[in-house]
Amino acid sequence: MCGIAGWVSFERDLTQQQAVLDAMTETMACRGPDGSGTFVRPHAGLGHRRLAIIDLPGGTQPMSFGTPAGDVGLIYSGETYNFRELREQLAAQEHSFTTDSDTEVVLHAYLQWGEAMVDHLNGMYAFAIWDQRDEKLLMVRDRMGIKPFYYHPTPDGVLFGSEPKAILANPLAERVVDRDGLRELFAFTKAHGWALWKGMREVLPGTVITVDRNGIRERTYWRLEAVEHTDGRAETVDRVRELMTDIVRRQLISDVPRCVLLSGGLDSSAITGLAARQLAEHGERLRTFSVDFADQEQNFVPDEMRDTPDSPFVREVAALVRSAHHDVVLDPGDLSSLAVRRAVIGARDIPAGLGDMDTSLYLLFKAIREQSTVALSGESADEVFGGYRWFHDPEAVRANTFPWMAFGNALRNEARWEMLEPGLRDRLELTDYVDAEYATACAEVDQLDGASEIERRMRTVCHLHLTRFVRQLLDRKDRMSMAVGLEVRVPFCDHRLVEYVYNTPWSLKTFDGREKSLLRHATKHVLPQSVVDRVKSPYPSTQDPGYAANLQQLGKELLADHDSELFGILDRNWLQQAVAEDPSRMEPQVRMGLDRAIDLHTWLEMYSPRLQLD
Repeated sequence: MCGIAGWVSFERDLTQQQAVLDAMTETMACRGPDGSGTFVRPHAGLGHRRLAIIDLPGGTQPMSFGTPAGDVGLIYSGETYNFRELREQLAAQEHSFTTDSDTEVVLHAYLQWGEAMVDHLNGMYAFAIWDQRDEKLLMVRDRMGIKPFYYHPTPDGVLFGSEPKAILANPLAERVVDRDGLRELFAFTKAHGWALWKGMREVLPGTVITVDRNGIRERTYWRLEAVEHTDGRAETVDRVRELMTDIVRRQLISDVPRCVLLSGGLDSSAITGLAARQLAEHGERLRTFSVDFADQEQNFVPDEMRDTPDSPFVREVAALVRSAHHDVVLDPGDLSSLAVRRAVIGARDIPAGLGDMDTSLYLLFKAIREQSTVALSGESADEVFGGYRWFHDPEAVRANTFPWMAFGNALRNEARWEMLEPGLRDRLELTDYVDAEYATACAEVDQLDGASEIERRMRTVCHLHLTRFVRQLLDRKDRMSMAVGLEVRVPFCDHRLVEYVYNTPWSLKTFDGREKSLLRHATKHVLPQSVVDRVKSPYPSTQDPGYAANLQQLGKELLADHDSELFGILDRNWLQQAVAEDPSRMEPQVRMGLDRAIDLHTWLEMYSPRLQLD
């Protein structure tokens, strides 16, 4: 896992732009604390920061291969989990290797198969290849969008990087945010290609982008397709178990210490159980980590999303698998620290407004990094297997919008948008924007002929989650973890599992009358019964009113700054009312609004964007 940055210019001599390329590369230092390097040719500059995971001495980048017609250079971020099999295939084709790294395998895969190499890869990755033979750049992103990748077209080429900050370090990229950028920030639809900054785009998952003297071209090499599922219930459960066992085995490969993120829910507990069993076969003991909040278990109050605290289930799983377990316990002061918030915004490049759910994740990863460099996560199981509560809420399923926007009452769009300055709220036309994005997303879904109405609708709901919702969570997890140099792997995003489960009928996904039936039955052999029976509970959020009170104090400080650009975005009257509420009775949308207000103010200070909102 690493950070990459680069610049292609067909009208400049980039050998004279080393300082700019170095500055772009240096912004990725957090992603790659173990080494750095650049590859520079007249019209291409590639920069790399390395987090050493596999073949510590041999995986140095950029990596290049010389040919009589010109060099081929590669910068690569991520992991290719089937690199050993690919290495054997390539060796049979007379390729020779000088390292044991997966990066060299990817380079030789390109030399052997060209752009078609993408069809051979299993992993999480974002990489760029400069082929001097054709003066051509390839940018490639993994199928599910686990690894981030952004680009910014220029009049004579392109800028690119793992994160927007790498691109913004180049003087050609202006720090402009317009209404189009701001709409998605508040809409939460994960519009294709959105990157907040004007002129910048996200490389879409499952996509190859080619840049040469003829311009920029995009090709989708993978997408979800509707295929008839022919396996019965028993065969399907067995296949999911088989896939999960193989995926965890592959993703445990590492030359540095690894662990599992354990929340006590079905998803992370399944990964924990499978990983512990496999490591035990080699005489190893698994490390597990959990995040918790001071006094949360004793004072827990069930709410719309969470029926039970995590801690009792975490203890049961850790005891069952005999892991070396560590709880990271946080208090309101940790969660509302402005220093931590700045670190979070610096990691994500956007004012996401998720508050303690972001700061706690960052602090958890920071604590884990002191003992491990790789962590396996249960992220994405809910999207793959249909675990969220709104999957099982008839009103949310039938709603003519994204299901996560139609569930419950607390976080409906209109409530989330009340914080916006009224004139700006009108100009953003967020309701129309969400409706348009929803229509676009639904139009992308392939359906099987003869499928029932409920199966067609549930395929659409699953597709929305796998192509929209999960991408937001994957970006968050990557950016938080890589900000502290921790590689987080997501077994549930293996494309073989995603394709297989996506095409199982909804009736099979819920055959026992519960959410995630297939996962539960495929992994119950490694779980305590309490976790098998537990109802879905999302990532934890503190219930301590002290956190809300801290937000209110920060909000009062914002109100004291009468010249702040913040109030071109935020409604001052809304903020005045929010800071006057009783923190022990604060509604979720108000607390979220306070978090967003503080994030916006911090982001404006840190990035100094030029706002074009009229």
